[in-house]
Amino acid sequence: MQRAPIEEIRVAERGSSPVSNASIKRLFFYMLLARALDERMWILNRQGKAPFVLSCQGHEGISAGAALALEPGVDWIAPYYRDLAMVLMFGMTPQEVMLGFFGRAEDPSSGGRQMPAHYGHAQHKILTGSSPVATQVAHIVGIALANKIRGIKGVALASLGEGSTNQGEFHEAMNFAAVQRVPAIVLVHNNGYAISTPLVHQVSVQDLSLRAQGYGILGVTVDGTQPLAVYEAVKAARERALAGQGPTLIEAKTYRLTPHSSDDDDRAYKSEEVRQQERRHDVMRVFSRWAKDHGYLSASEEQDITREVLRLVDEAVEYALGAPTPDPTTLGQHLYGS
Repeated sequence: MQRAPIEEIRVAERGSSPVSNASIKRLFFYMLLARALDERMWILNRQGKAPFVLSCQGHEGISAGAALALEPGVDWIAPYYRDLAMVLMFGMTPQEVMLGFFGRAEDPSSGGRQMPAHYGHAQHKILTGSSPVATQVAHIVGIALANKIRGIKGVALASLGEGSTNQGEFHEAMNFAAVQRVPAIVLVHNNGYAISTPLVHQVSVQDLSLRAQGYGILGVTVDGTQPLAVYEAVKAARERALAGQGPTLIEAKTYRLTPHSSDDDDRAYKSEEVRQQERRHDVMRVFSRWAKDHGYLSASEEQDITREVLRLVDEAVEYALGAPTPDPTTLGQHLYGS
């Protein structure tokens, strides 16, 4: 499927940023850390050391931009399986990510019981992911309603792919959230494909944010290759939610730079021309160039950050590979009542 080129960072046009220099570097660090962890996961998978990869490549700007606008420790998130940058910014460590990837007993998401990239960490208010898509929207709306009833000044954000917006749970949760005016944000990563099904075969609207009109809430579409555009949209949605103005539906458009998963081959439904076009709009390349062009990041700083990121990845992999697997006698824990 041919897609219109996505513009580069819009804030570059006015030569300024809505966040500090330190926040720009923080965005870049966590985006690069997510990318480096993801690239290592693919290598480990191809080496036969791990069974499955759900990649975040191309989605880092959405995840990091959204996380920057939220308040870890106060706000809840129910992440999408491509939200590696978001969970890292909310407090998960590279070591914990790799423990989940290898299915080790110390994995905070599930104790080694769930598929990779189904992130969860109660200490950091990261709601454990479930494999059926779109269920997290109902869960996060419930948390937002609880916050409203208890008078807790925090928001709850659910993140999901555009294909998941076609599930019944999504519409039911959105309608309930709108009627109850709960402090929730629903963030849709639109990469144009539900596995191999292009968007044109999924929905009849160009922008998924238009669906918000059916619920009577605000819908916003932003360029997901622009982390600061995502940041501004989520920040505004959070302010609206805390002011009692209800939920917001945000659609962030981007490109998925890998197959859907390690079990997929996107060459079967994407031409080489399309795949190369998507690579030209890689958010890491676009954001790095913008940050350096506008003086937020020097070439030497980028090199230093890259070295630190690779050190963290190496240490995380080494630790997780040596960590124990779950004790088989614990298989029934948290599943069945006595």
